Order: sequence, then C-alpha cells, then structure tokens
Amino acid sequence: MKRLTKRWGLAACAGMLALAGNAGAQDALESLDSLDTLTVIGSLEDVFALPGSGYLVTTDEIRQSNQNNINRVLAKVPGVYVREEDGYGNFPNISIRGGDGTRSEKVTMMEDGILTSPAPYSAPAAYYSPKVARMSSVEILKGSSQVRYGPQTTGGVINYISTPVPVDHNFYTRNTYGTDNTILSHSYYGDTIETENAGRFGYLLELFYNGSDGYREIDPGAGYAGSDDTGFQVFEPMFKFFWEPDTAIRQRFEFKYGYTDFDADETYVGLTEADVQNTPDRRYAATRFDNMATEQHRSYFKYLVEPCDNLSFETALYYNRFERNWRKLDDIEFPGGAPQDVRNALLDPNGLAALQGTGPGNLIVRSNAREYEAYGIQFAGQWQFQTGTVNHDVGFGARLHTDYVERDQYDDVYNQDGTGAIVGQQYQLNNVRRQETDAFALWIDDEMTFGSLTVTPGIRYENASFDQRDGTEDKTRVNTPQELLANRAAVTYTDSEADLDEFIPGISFNYDTDGMVNVFGGVHKGIAMPGPRSAIGGTDVEESIGYELGARYQSSCVSAEFVGFFTDFENILNTNAGTGNGSAATNGGEAEVWGFEALVNYDPLAGRGFDMAVPLYVSATWTSAEFKNTINGGGGDNIYSGAVDGSSIPYIPEWKIAAGAGFRKGPWGAFLDMSFVSHTYGTGDNAAAPSVGAFGARAGKIDSLLIFDLSSSYDLNENITLLAGVANLFDERGIVSRIPRGPRANIGRTAYVGFEGKF
Repeated sequence: MKRLTKRWGLAACAGMLALAGNAGAQDALESLDSLDTLTVIGSLEDVFALPGSGYLVTTDEIRQSNQNNINRVLAKVPGVYVREEDGYGNFPNISIRGGDGTRSEKVTMMEDGILTSPAPYSAPAAYYSPKVARMSSVEILKGSSQVRYGPQTTGGVINYISTPVPVDHNFYTRNTYGTDNTILSHSYYGDTIETENAGRFGYLLELFYNGSDGYREIDPGAGYAGSDDTGFQVFEPMFKFFWEPDTAIRQRFEFKYGYTDFDADETYVGLTEADVQNTPDRRYAATRFDNMATEQHRSYFKYLVEPCDNLSFETALYYNRFERNWRKLDDIEFPGGAPQDVRNALLDPNGLAALQGTGPGNLIVRSNAREYEAYGIQFAGQWQFQTGTVNHDVGFGARLHTDYVERDQYDDVYNQDGTGAIVGQQYQLNNVRRQETDAFALWIDDEMTFGSLTVTPGIRYENASFDQRDGTEDKTRVNTPQELLANRAAVTYTDSEADLDEFIPGISFNYDTDGMVNVFGGVHKGIAMPGPRSAIGGTDVEESIGYELGARYQSSCVSAEFVGFFTDFENILNTNAGTGNGSAATNGGEAEVWGFEALVNYDPLAGRGFDMAVPLYVSATWTSAEFKNTINGGGGDNIYSGAVDGSSIPYIPEWKIAAGAGFRKGPWGAFLDMSFVSHTYGTGDNAAAPSVGAFGARAGKIDSLLIFDLSSSYDLNENITLLAGVANLFDERGIVSRIPRGPRANIGRTAYVGFEGKF
C-alpha cells in the first residue's frame, strides 16, 4: 500500500481534525500533491523496501513490446508461470510459485485494489481478466508480505493499475496494425482542474480496442466452406472522476466505471499429435459453432481521507457484473453409444472423422452460460507512530463482500451424417444452479522499524458463508427451442449451505545494510478456498506454509534480486476450471514446491555521462514442484489424478528464463527480448504421450520453447513516435497446452507497425 512519508504526533492529528470545517485552506491545498489511492507496491523505489518479493511492471515495459497478452508481459517476472491457451492472452492461466494456474483461480486478481475475478469466492476462475495494454502498471506481490490480500493467499496477488487521471491537460493515443488484421488502439483524454473555492477536480475518458482475425483456420466440410476468422475483438471504454474539496483535511472522492464487450471465435478443442506438429494452425470443421461472448461492468466509489500526515483511510464501494456464454463442442455421440469426450475422440478414428467433418456423429455443443455479480465495501487504513525508538507503520482493513454465479447450461445437438453435413438439430437442458457466497475479511499488520531492521507480523481472517441452489432438470432431448424453454421453466431446486473460517498469519522482515543492499524474508500461511459446491460436498481448504529468503542490491547502473522459496502444500485442490467439467473440486493431498529466483537489471552507460542507454536484464527461475502422495479419482477432468510421490506438478516448468537488451539514443530505440521455458507435462502421471483412457489427449509432454521478440521506435517529433516490431521472430512453434481438450500450439511469427501520440 502507499506509504506515508511524514510522521506527525497524535497531538498534531487532533489539531488538524479540529480544523476540518475550515474551508479557507486554498493556499495549503495548492501546495499539496494529489491524494493517491492505496496500492499494493507503489513505485519502483518501494520495491526495494518490500519485506517480501515483488515486481512492478511499468508503463514503459507494457508499451515497449506493444503487448496485450499478459502472458508475454509476465515472462520477465521471476516465480510467475503462465500457460498459453488462445495465443492472445484472453484467457490467462497464471501460477505464482507453483500453485495451480488454471484460469488464475489461485491468485488474488485485482484492478485498482478491487477484486476483479467474476466471483472471487463462489467461482474464482478468471474467464474475465483486465487487458494489460490499457494499464499504467501491474503490481505482482509474492511470498510473505501478502496477508493484506485475499481470499487466495497461496501464491500471491496481481493488481492491475488502470490509467490515472492526468495532472495536466493530456491526450494520448497509440494505434498499431499487424498480422492477421490485428488492431490495437488505446486512447485517453483527461485533465485536473484547480478552482478557487471548490478544490481540485480531475477526469479521464478512455477508449481501448483490440481485435484480430486470428491465426487458426477451420477446415471446410459438407455445406461449409471453412473459415480463417478464428479471432476476437474486445472494446473497453472507461470513465474516471475525482474531487479533492477545499478543506484543511486532505480528502478525495473518486468514481470509476468501465465496460468490456468481448467476442471470440475460440474453441476448447485441440488437435491430434500429428496435426499439432505439422499443421499447428488448423482447426477441425466441427469447431465452427464455438464462440465466447461476454459483457463486464466494473465500478467503484472511493473516499480517501488523510486527517494528518501519519494517518490515512480509504473506503471503497464496488460493484462488478459479468455475463458470458461459451458455446463449445463438448462431446461426440455415435448411434447407440454414450457421448465420447473430445479428449478421447482425438485418439479414436471414428471420433476424429466426426471432428474433421468426414464421418457421422452427433456434435454436442454446450452453451456454458453464466451470470456473475460481485459487490461489497472495503476499508483500509494506515497509521504511523512511535513507541520509544521503534517506528510503527500499522496497516489494517476489512471487507464485506457478496458474489454469486448463476449457471444456465444447455446443449445444441447437431446431427451430422457420413459426409459431414448437418442434417438435423436437437436441444437438451444440461445444468442449472446458483452458487452464492457472503464473505467477511479482516486484516492487520505492523511494520516495526528498529534502525535498519524492519519486522512485519500480520494476520488475516477470512469467513465465507456458502449457499448452493442446485437444480433438478429434465434432460430429455427435444426438437424445438420452445420445448427446451418449457423444461427450463420446470426446474426444481434444492438448497444447501456451508461455512468456512480461516486465520492466515505471516511474518516478514527487511534488513537494510547500507542503502544499497538489503536482506528480506518471511513465513506465511497460504490458503485457496473451494467454491460453494465443493465446500458443501466436504472439500477442505487448501493450505500451505510458504518460506522465502532473499537479498536485493541497487546502484546507479545495477539492480538485482535473488530469492529462495519453499512452499509446503496440504489438501491441495484439484481444479475443475477450464476442463469443461461441471463436478466439484476435490482435495489431492500433499505437494512441495521449492526454487530459486534471480533478476538482474544493468545499464553499463548509466551515470557515466553518455547520451544513450543500453538497458540489459536477465531473469531466471528454477523450480522443483512435486506431489508427495498418490492421487486417485476424478479421471480426465482431474489433471492431478495419476500422480505418485515424486511426480511433477503439471504445467510448472523446471526452468523459466528471460533476457533482454535495449538501445536508446536520441529519437531511436530498439529492444530484443528472449524467453525460454523448459518442458513439463499435461497430467499428474507425467505421461510422455497421450493414450486412450481417462486423460486422453490431455496427457503428454508440453514442449520447451525459446522465443525472441523485437520491438523498435522512432520519435518523429516531441508528439509523435513511430512503432514497429516482430513477435516470435524465428517462428518457433510447440505444444503449450493440452487443456482444455487436446494439444494446441503457440502463435507463430507476427509483426506490427503503428504510431503513438502525446499531446
């Protein structure tokens, strides 16, 4: 959170409170900086003083490579692992220090300090994620300094910081065009206005668009000509407004509203082993019905007050709403037989023929329709004081939160004949239920400074009251939409409840040796909560104890951080998100994750009087992530199943390395970035290849990949910068995921050109 920089006594605070009604403080207001909202890290300078490991992705880092794929942006961050899915980062799967990364559901995701997952308690899987290209920065906090943030505390927190209101009249625009008709456009306009009597006002209007035709091609079939339109488009406007009234006490009222309209012709279905290697951009004809459509509304109203220089408070009311329908091919059905899951159909000649549109079978396309809401009020405060020679910086906060997810699923059954032609259509109700959570969280920590040593003990409390309303549906297959609606109206419900209480302590330290080197470390408890359905079914909270020890160094030309970490998991949760499975998550037993992180930034010319810069960096993470017992049950929808003591956790690579070199002189700039991940496995049994059975095409090796990205810029004048770049410069391809339903490859080489304007 934002740290207060001055230390006033309680007497001074009381004096300021007595002047609260005095509006004759315009001169003082004009001399004060704007009162900023609380943040997770704050600034690059604050990273050095953290009592744990963290990283701040700056505006320059986001814009340098022209990325809207959070997976590529996080490639440089040690200890953060990603699993690509669609090639554009629209469905991020982020893991921090070995926690399961599926749909980022074990990471606390926030935007401007507000929980941003569609239903953080009831359904934390991030089918919505903020678009990184419209952000001013991204804060990533790992390790033992995160009791302030929850509900998921196992790995860490990611906080997206949206565009701030400009301090002066400002217009910014960035527009690029690239491969596959990919367009990225980001523009905003804003100003801060000083008045004589009413204080300070600020506003921001922002528009963001990103779209592409996609890089995959759908096979033609009988009566279908095929398509290369496998892309997406996202449109996101945002409005911000703040008012800092002309009072003796510093205070600020801030409002934000943002909207997202997203549509993607994306599928869950992968390819056979041969096709993913030889024709990685292929999609089978049966996937032509697949589409994801979403709408998201996000809003908050914040009140910030700083009664005196050693005390500040922030209260936020927030409301988020998210709706989505992912129509996706789920199963293949043959006459007289049970539906065959796509992951097994990829390994079966008859199933593959139906997928490719050359053989008969009923294509069961599921409409995974969901409605989510999340709303609440949260409060945070910061109080600084002294006891003897010890300085205290006490942080405290609370949150009342409610969220729900309402599931309303049905199937379209397309009757496909032996030529691949669709000759009929039926409908079938699939699943109707509602999951809701009322949650209360409370936290406090005390950053105690003894000279050069800072020790921060803290504790978090989480209470969740779960409710499930489970529908009993008539799943009879019908011939008309009207009959389907009649079955939907006849659904009956059964209610059930459960409660969870968790105390989450932690302690960390930071020792500053000489202003250039500090040592830090700590121990904290981590949890990952099951959703209502799982908790009511008896699934326990995933628990872990995390340890870390590290050191930092900074000088005029070098900054470095080295960290060792160890996380001991119990009751590890087997996720059911992103697999197409509707069953509850289950506990899988024990696991251990330990590793080493290193990050070095170096500019050999910094501080030496040269009129150019040569920034260099190296980031490396080595990880051992292993199960410590046998995991059975769940079949192919539980990718942990089949693990034994010593098996590697899926999708956690042993090595993750990134490096880069840049050059900046006058108007010219160029940057070359490299990223490497070593191979891993798709399932807990660590099978090297798929086989007919429970896992099907989800089992097998995930390839190691070495990718280079090149970006460049030229300042045409003080207002206009020309941009160009190439991603995946050498067109390296490989399997990056076997979830949701079969192997898929990364995106190939792409290029872009464009411009940036600042006025």
